[in-house]
Amino acid sequence: MADMLRVTDRLTIPGGELALRFSRSSGPGGQGVNTADSRVELSFDLLRSPSVPGALRARMLERLARRLVDGVLTVVASEHRNQLANRAAARERLARLLADAAAPPPPPRRPTRPSRGSRERRLDSKRRRAATKQGRQQPRGE
Repeated sequence: MADMLRVTDRLTIPGGELALRFSRSSGPGGQGVNTADSRVELSFDLLRSPSVPGALRARMLERLARRLVDGVLTVVASEHRNQLANRAAARERLARLLADAAAPPPPPRRPTRPSRGSRERRLDSKRRRAATKQGRQQPRGE
């Protein structure tokens, strides 16, 4: 698998860093399921990859921590009946996962205060609710 996997504009993974494994897929397909190795497992060693810059690697490792096993990210594709389509699906899935993990963090949220009108509406609704509940109470014995 010598072709490159384009993750983002700046990040491309050489094909030599990707490991492919094939096995028999479950599901429909009749007798072909028993003979064709159409299930594809695509693995990428994120922890030891020389093509991922250090700062980006730290961000990706943190975001993908739950999916990694010893620093290796594995994607499985078995939804198609032929191996070629499953290869393409696995490559696309891996690229999407890595691109999402490589995305810069969102800008920090600037704290805001509730407006005067929203505070008044909230207090007004609390008063109305209290009055409703007050009306349900039994009159106190004198």
